Amino acid sequence: MDKKTLKSYAKLVVQSGINLQKGQEVKIVISPQNAEFAQYLTEEAYKAKASKVIVNFQDETISKLNSKYRSLKSLSTVEKYEEAIEQYDVDKKPCYIYVEDKDPDYLSGVDTGKLSKARQARYPILKPYRDAQDNQYQWVIVALPSVKWAKKIFPNVSDEEAYRLLDDAICKCTRLDGDPIANWEKHKKTLSTKARKMNRYHFDKLTYTSSNGTNLTLGLHPKHVWLSAEETHLGGIQFVANMPTEEVFTMPDKYRVDGKVVSTKALSYQGNLIEDFSIQFKKGKAVKVKAKVGQKYLEEMVKMDDAAAYLGEVALVPFDSPINKTGIMFYNTLFDENACCHLAFGMAFKNNLKGYEKMTNDDFEKENYNDSMIHVDFMIGSEDLKIVGTTMNQEEITVFENGVWAI
Repeated sequence: MDKKTLKSYAKLVVQSGINLQKGQEVKIVISPQNAEFAQYLTEEAYKAKASKVIVNFQDETISKLNSKYRSLKSLSTVEKYEEAIEQYDVDKKPCYIYVEDKDPDYLSGVDTGKLSKARQARYPILKPYRDAQDNQYQWVIVALPSVKWAKKIFPNVSDEEAYRLLDDAICKCTRLDGDPIANWEKHKKTLSTKARKMNRYHFDKLTYTSSNGTNLTLGLHPKHVWLSAEETHLGGIQFVANMPTEEVFTMPDKYRVDGKVVSTKALSYQGNLIEDFSIQFKKGKAVKVKAKVGQKYLEEMVKMDDAAAYLGEVALVPFDSPINKTGIMFYNTLFDENACCHLAFGMAFKNNLKGYEKMTNDDFEKENYNDSMIHVDFMIGSEDLKIVGTTMNQEEITVFENGVWAI
């Protein structure tokens, strides 16, 4: 991207992404190679009257080296300074901007079993801090290209050409042409219209069928609420968590998912790829998983904790979405999940429940809220996917036909 586009992008992220309010703090998580964009984000944040901007540079090579050479005990330890940072975020509620540019294979060769065990050990210590921040602040995930990411997608061209192609695709999918802020205002309205329509139907369940073998009945939580691009946290401020986003999403009923679903895109999990996989569900739980590539990682994923094998999200995305129209497999969930319909293992989103604002932790437990240390989206949308919604009075309505919206 040229400087003009990068500055426009930064303005979009600050104004439409986190919707920064006067006096709020901002934390930016970004790689060193994108320091220029960090500078533009910082400037835009201060123009919007931020009180403080903190930039956290993270290098994937250093992350890999730490993962490879540190002991399990070291990786599992939550240091006092880490807890202090978490408590700071609980108290200050800074807005977070995450900038993605990782090589999809950056953890290749690392013992993922060790990483999983370390994450399991850290989770109970960090969870209270994360729970205290849930739905309390604005955040957004965006992306910039990197050569390694680009070469994964376009291996048969030069580094420069691969980078340019990925850069162009990110610009297109993130609606950076013309007036990005105006583009996003229009896009948010389109998605919110679909969400309102789904909420009016208040379906009891969705039935998925496709010629690839998908045949799944997915119950929806009785108190489910469909959301889309723009969310509102408990402080009443609206923000867009993902740029790009094409989804309308809600909460499944934890124990009412039955049948088989077949993936339609590869999944990058902890820096490793899982491809051509299928999942069999019974009473909500994934009882059988099978992958042509990455079987080990898929099995590890659904065993991360007791809730990891259950679904936390169901999302509807038309097969003709702008991202899917690029014909690119991005090997990055931010983009690939917004190419077509997807589901997610693990943690559900509390704001997908009606009245969540007044619920206690005990209330969520009574509602069978799926509380997990993971939230992993996987894509199931296909060109002939059909989704039929069944209302509470057993009326059947076609929601998706041939992979796209029918309502």
